Amino acid sequence: MSEPFRGVVGLDIRDSTPDWAPFSQAVAPPDTPNVVYVVLDDVGFGALGCYGGLIDTPNIDRVAAAGLRYTQWHTTALCSPTRSCLLTGRNHTTNGMACITEAATGFPNGNGHVPPECATLPEVLVERGVSTAMVGKWHLCAQDEMNLAATKRNWPLGRGFERFYGFLGAESNQWYPDLVHDNHPVDAPASPEDGYHLSVDLTDKAIEFIDDVKTIAPERPVFLYYALGAAHAPHQVPREWADRYRGRFDMGYEAVREQILANQKRLGIVPDSTELPPINPIGTPGARTGPKGEPYPPLDYTKPWDTLSADERRLFARMAEVYAGFLSHADHQIGRLLDHLESIGQLEHTIVVVVSDNGASGEGGPDGSVNENKFFNGVPDDLAANLAMLDELGGPNTYNHYPTGWAMAFNTPFKMWKRYSFNGGTCDPCIVSWPAGIPARGELRHQYHHAIDIVPTVLECLGLAEPDTVRGVTQIPIQGVSMVSSFTAPDAPSTRTTQFYSMLGTRGIWHDGWKAVTTHPALGGWGGYAQDTWELYHVETDRSELHDLAAEEPERLAELIGLWFYEAGVSHAFPLDDRSALEIILTPRPQLIPPRDRYVYRPGGAEVPEFIAVNVRNRDFSIGAEVDLPSPGAQGVLFAHGSRFGGHTLYVKGNRLHYVNNFVGVTEQRVDATEDLPVGDGLILSASFAKAGEDPPGTAHGTLSLFHGDRKVGEGQIRTQPGMFSLAGEGLTAGRDSGEPVTDDYPGEAPWRFTGGTLHRVVVDVSGTPYVDLEREAVAMMSRE
Repeated sequence: MSEPFRGVVGLDIRDSTPDWAPFSQAVAPPDTPNVVYVVLDDVGFGALGCYGGLIDTPNIDRVAAAGLRYTQWHTTALCSPTRSCLLTGRNHTTNGMACITEAATGFPNGNGHVPPECATLPEVLVERGVSTAMVGKWHLCAQDEMNLAATKRNWPLGRGFERFYGFLGAESNQWYPDLVHDNHPVDAPASPEDGYHLSVDLTDKAIEFIDDVKTIAPERPVFLYYALGAAHAPHQVPREWADRYRGRFDMGYEAVREQILANQKRLGIVPDSTELPPINPIGTPGARTGPKGEPYPPLDYTKPWDTLSADERRLFARMAEVYAGFLSHADHQIGRLLDHLESIGQLEHTIVVVVSDNGASGEGGPDGSVNENKFFNGVPDDLAANLAMLDELGGPNTYNHYPTGWAMAFNTPFKMWKRYSFNGGTCDPCIVSWPAGIPARGELRHQYHHAIDIVPTVLECLGLAEPDTVRGVTQIPIQGVSMVSSFTAPDAPSTRTTQFYSMLGTRGIWHDGWKAVTTHPALGGWGGYAQDTWELYHVETDRSELHDLAAEEPERLAELIGLWFYEAGVSHAFPLDDRSALEIILTPRPQLIPPRDRYVYRPGGAEVPEFIAVNVRNRDFSIGAEVDLPSPGAQGVLFAHGSRFGGHTLYVKGNRLHYVNNFVGVTEQRVDATEDLPVGDGLILSASFAKAGEDPPGTAHGTLSLFHGDRKVGEGQIRTQPGMFSLAGEGLTAGRDSGEPVTDDYPGEAPWRFTGGTLHRVVVDVSGTPYVDLEREAVAMMSRE
């Protein structure tokens, strides 16, 4: 609330007294430190070098050497929910983030919108004289709001950040990202051929945002939320970084787990008594079913290394090398940011918090993938085809993810992975450094904490009280507790005594060193929560949750189960949702504009996200471009939707019209005109698909015809992709193909703009009966978290 005017207003300004206080911008107290959140993605407890991992992370290790490593710091097990905790200090269900934003259910606990009653840290700090900026992954905006026609209330600039450069959704191609600068989409400043990589670009912008403030006002503190896409899939990195790990993972994931655990014990990260759980700790598809015979999720299985063929071992090992290179490359960018802060004299006065948003990811399934889009479109992976891409892994031609065995390894010593309430999903790295404020260097802290504890910790470090109101809205009290007491007292008791967990049907509760947790499979669709098996672990000593004490301590287990229901009620965690991905995607959600039969796109506009773009899957469609062609020589893209991993495009090359339908990155189906383009104004150049049938179901096949006006000038047989063109980014454009091209056949250079004529508009007609394979759509959507 602004201050009241305390001056004197008279008839004449000469008889009046000004008061500038109500009109002056806030100024933070002297010596207020900067704050930098470094938020990693899908980086498990056992990945980083300073946590005993086999991946080289010298710059993160440098932060650890200058500060504290927490060994019992926890997340929600999923990215949107954890990120909401990191920014608000409230539990994910209080924030309306029971799951990822794309899986909103319309209930208070899972609506995909952080309520204004749960103000973000930048919303608090910006009113107290701190400049705020964000780069990287947001993922706190409902899917129907991720477009330019929608409200921007939940974009970063709507939630307290003054600057933003990054991507709104769950993941992004590292070579061809879908970027937003402040409140508008932008193209990447360079291409992979020019050396572009998203992590480098984000770091450049982070340094720029800091300098924009410090150049003008060196004493003004900055809050930077630095959230790289690494190391979420796709695992993409310059080849030389992956090659640094040649042979390091040839021993297999089970042997890697043993080596990491030995390192963790030596470093004091875990108790010496810690053991490793089985590689399939809660069941396998052939050995476990739900209460009504429901199948165990087949993707939540890990193949024992000794059952793999030599080719599978070679492929799987390379997938781990690429992931490791990706993380090391990200660490190098973190080092660039730290070096810059040091060079301008700010590192000493900066609180650096390094965390991961959840455990390592099991979304690659038992076999991993070199192109996830194939699986999400029902196209089976082929080992020989994948091996042919071995040297391409991590590059622009792959969209890769490692198999579940590496998730277990990079989560050592825990069981399972992200999505689960076991420690494999929730116990993650947390490093805090503040040279001017924390005297300890390179020490461990074993106090139990959670992502909601970071906000109150930062507020205490900055000398700020929790606000009762923010932007005029009365606040829900922060549910986190400060970690500051642990900064100077290694053996101080944890200020947190209880923490509940709930994610995709999995449940857990920690209280005073004990944890009760269910073995319910995430997204299993089992329901029957009353029949859940609860296990009991003394995690103060049994960090890997291996020794179930439920039978020995039934009263303690009953108390913890009761406590879970109480805490879940306090944080509005109901209803629970373990439905299959298919059921979740079918949940009715608001749409800004309902689907229609005719869409008009004009050149020069921003890329249209696939979620709200025209859907041509498994139906008749026509694409018509209205152009003026004063003379021969026009070339470039008229219409493009998708990328090399799935998409279609209408373009001009060699004075002729061409159409390419790139089927899941496997086959470029091309139809070429047999006649040169006409000359004149108001010409209609078009492609029209007539569906003849489906084989397999959801995959249409039929005839694609090219036209100059009413004159057919080309024809060919194609099949259309049954699922989404891409998992993230790569939307629809007219007059160019932004980002990753649908085909390499384009003339000229990126972004292959249409030249030599005037493109007025592109009209896409889909008045035929649509069909969407909802199961594939659902799996693809859930993979994006």
